[in-house]
Amino acid sequence: MVLVFTLLVELSYKVDAENCNPEELSPCLQAITSNVPPPSTCCQKLREQIPCLCGDLQNPNLRQYVNSPGARRVSSSCGVPFPTC
Repeated sequence: MVLVFTLLVELSYKVDAENCNPEELSPCLQAITSNVPPPSTCCQKLREQIPCLCGDLQNPNLRQYVNSPGARRVSSSCGVPFPTC
């Protein structure tokens, strides 16, 4: 039973990872780097990328952006909980 659960979790992660593309969050860039509200396209893409955010936080090239005060503000504005990984 534990083996089956482990395989299902790994398979789910791999499927989610295939859909992860940090470039999808480009509509959020201006809102993250300045004090403008995020556009609706940003919030939509952020919701789609929720399964990817922990991986983005672990990526040294993305961590500074994903963990920035601006990203936290955008996440809050969009009603997307900031990941606790």
